[in-house]
Amino acid sequence: MSDSAVVVDGLWKSFRLYREKNQYLKSTLLTGKRARYDEFWALKDVSFSIPKGSTFGIIGTNGSGKSTLLKCLTGILSPDKGNISTNGDIAALLELGAGFHPDLTGRENIFLNGAILGMTNKQIEQRYDDIVEFSELGRFIDTPVKNYSSGMTVRLGFSIAINVDPEILVIDEVLAVGDESFQQKCREKIEDFRQRGKTIILVSHGLSDVANICDQVAWLDNGQLKVVGPAVEIVSRYNALSHHAEPVQEEERGERWGTREVQIEEVFLSDETGNQVTNVESGKPVNLNCVFHSSIDLKSAAFAYGITDIHGTVLWGTNSKVQGVPFSIPRGRGNNSITIPHLQLLEGTYDLSVAIADGAYSHEYDHWSRKHRFSVHQKTVKELGTIRMNSSWTEFIE
Repeated sequence: MSDSAVVVDGLWKSFRLYREKNQYLKSTLLTGKRARYDEFWALKDVSFSIPKGSTFGIIGTNGSGKSTLLKCLTGILSPDKGNISTNGDIAALLELGAGFHPDLTGRENIFLNGAILGMTNKQIEQRYDDIVEFSELGRFIDTPVKNYSSGMTVRLGFSIAINVDPEILVIDEVLAVGDESFQQKCREKIEDFRQRGKTIILVSHGLSDVANICDQVAWLDNGQLKVVGPAVEIVSRYNALSHHAEPVQEEERGERWGTREVQIEEVFLSDETGNQVTNVESGKPVNLNCVFHSSIDLKSAAFAYGITDIHGTVLWGTNSKVQGVPFSIPRGRGNNSITIPHLQLLEGTYDLSVAIADGAYSHEYDHWSRKHRFSVHQKTVKELGTIRMNSSWTEFIE
């Protein structure tokens, strides 16, 4: 524990989902019925540790258990099973306006919220000016919080939380609220905390923030811990797999049109040795292949290939006509391929489209959109996004 700020060991948390509720005490006494409910486990046997001085991210889809986990970490909820050990005082900014009284002014809520976070009146008075200055709410500090915008509310909450100067700071989605300038101030403050050896636990749907800010990330899925690991690696895997499309048979995938004098029979990827592959390493060479059958002789034909993400966004496409590469197709079965020397796609799932047309590309014989699905993995360098950009660093020394 000496090297860990937080240790979560076998954590379980459940809630009751009521099918029907007795709305009145009288009806309960008269009927003798109790409301029926199902037990829902929001967290199931979750275990991990957070090193001291690290920035730790928690990611997952809505309903995966992230907010429940944070509430357990901060003592708002008690686990049904398991233990949580913390080494240091905690300050948390969990929900928009949490701990604020809407009818009290910003000034009054600073003292109320500060007291909730364990500060004495004297400590709050000493840090009051810093809280107001960071929040940029000087003109509105004596206005009731119920009249604040969501951005103003989160500014005040974040300002109070960071000025408690805790050893462990817990933040839920704060970087997604407020204008860009305030978000940048938050990032700078978080970086200042990191430099001072504080521990930060961050939940955010802004995956780029998680990857850039965090050292490690825990991925929750349906209340269970899927994996814990380096931030960029886990975010990359989450991008690639968490929104993976349902498996579809090859013959059922995509859309198809054309006159079919030439028909596409098979589409696949192959590596340098000609072996078929469905998982390609980013930056490595790959061949895109099309097996077809023609019922006519064509003196001039064109082949087209395109790659989309699983949502249908076109990432790349080309055809032999625009590249000035002529083809002729004899009657019968044949194959065509195009080689990509360095696949510049980052880790994820993609679809390959193929088309065959006449040499002028004015008449399509067969166009099969999103025919073949494949995946890309990153073995070494972990980057974010979809496309790899070749880059180099330059150091300037005076």
